[in-house]
Amino acid sequence: MGEAIIEVRHLVNRFGTQTVHQDLALDLYRGEVLGVVGGSGTGKSVLLRSILGLRQANAGTVRVFGEELLSLSPERRSRLERRFGVLYQRGALFSSLTVTENIALPLIEHAGLSRASAERLAQVKLALVGLPRTAGDKYPTELSGGMIKRAALGRALALEPDILFLDEPTAGLDPIGAAAFDQLILTLRDALGLSVFLVTHDLDTLYTICDRVAVLAEKRVLVADRLDVVAATDNPWIHDYFHGPRGRAAEQAANGAPGSP
Repeated sequence: MGEAIIEVRHLVNRFGTQTVHQDLALDLYRGEVLGVVGGSGTGKSVLLRSILGLRQANAGTVRVFGEELLSLSPERRSRLERRFGVLYQRGALFSSLTVTENIALPLIEHAGLSRASAERLAQVKLALVGLPRTAGDKYPTELSGGMIKRAALGRALALEPDILFLDEPTAGLDPIGAAAFDQLILTLRDALGLSVFLVTHDLDTLYTICDRVAVLAEKRVLVADRLDVVAATDNPWIHDYFHGPRGRAAEQAANGAPGSP
């Protein structure tokens, strides 16, 4: 499978008396797009936060590039976190800043660039994610949902990360916009050599761009494998999710699409 750049082992997450994860294990391999799915309450976002170091797990380890993020000194942790790019579900752009200023901000704060240099580089990121130059002067409230996603993706790519974390990236997009965003992720993965950790409910996304799919169920990763292997797993939630009407439609669309795997 290649090099595991994220290694989660024996992870436990509890909230009071409620255990969300128990002995959870998962890997992300270099260069792959890993889709993470699961029913409501299975802790997809909690897992994402644990990997990013935003939550201290109750037990277990999370190693990124061979290092435990939470055990590092602040300086080393900051350097490691610069190798992450994160796209949150609703974009999380600063409403008081223009798109260019949003993308330039991490370049100023973390890379030490001047404002002028950062904003010039932000224009490059805008082009990279398929936004016109004029979008840079707009505020988030002036953008469509699809443009917000692309602007937030541009900010996630500002520091040229090695790993891209995406939380429900196509949520709220129409089918055409979602399909275009999926293809953009594949293009960027191939062009920039990214590894992608993707939390999603979108079956079309799973069938179109994911190399492997991990299913959270029963407080752990029940299976993490190629989609055909996952879909054949004997589990009620997996059966309902992948073999219901929407699952069948997504599979048929992927299999019938030109150039689909």
